[in-house]
Amino acid sequence: MKSTNVLGVQSWCFRNFPDINVMLPMLKETGVSAVELCNKHVDFKNPAAFKTAVEAVKKHGVQIASIGVNPVSALEAEARLYFEFLKTGGIKHMSIDFKPDNLDEQIKNAEKLSEEYNVTLGIHNHGGRHWLGNTQALKWVFSKCSKRIGLSLDTAWAMHSQENAAKMIKEFRDRLYLLHLKDFTFQRNGGAEDVIFGTGGIDLKALKAALEEIDFKGAYIIEYEGQPENPVPVLIQCVKNIKEALY
Repeated sequence: MKSTNVLGVQSWCFRNFPDINVMLPMLKETGVSAVELCNKHVDFKNPAAFKTAVEAVKKHGVQIASIGVNPVSALEAEARLYFEFLKTGGIKHMSIDFKPDNLDEQIKNAEKLSEEYNVTLGIHNHGGRHWLGNTQALKWVFSKCSKRIGLSLDTAWAMHSQENAAKMIKEFRDRLYLLHLKDFTFQRNGGAEDVIFGTGGIDLKALKAALEEIDFKGAYIIEYEGQPENPVPVLIQCVKNIKEALY
């Protein structure tokens, strides 16, 4: 059975083009019509800008699959701004980050607001340098909260943490809401380099098998951080490889 998952691109890939009306046509050139919007293209702290941004996205025929990666503040008023943008755009998911300090207050706000706005939240596992980049830490946080708070799993950063993305998909099947499709190669000194998806360390067969096993329905969001001055050609190739491998 062919996949019906929404396929989009993280707007961070177009960070050198902060004007949303410049970024969106470039995104359409890649062959997708969905986006995870980041703060390079929307000022999430300025409610006066929300409607304009949402209208721009609709005008270009693009779906906002998610926003992020955004912090959830221990201060409810700060956290609420992101949820107001979700409401304005009719968006049902946000990729998030928690800080170790005041974690219980952050979780409290995340649960309260996700329930109020009827959305899901996914922690972004930001690699070995990130305190929530590994399975053990994620399981501990999830033990403290409801399933409204889950995972926006990044495949490359999983490798960076010496985790197996396919195993994480199965481990967190009940909390996996979005998948960042990203690929790395690694240098001898441990440094990671973005590469076109499917040409690095990702095991495509294992990834597809895991996604089929859990019947994953969430969005696929491509993230390629290399070549920010000219991201469209490499993203076109990423789209091609993903459609061949996962659809």
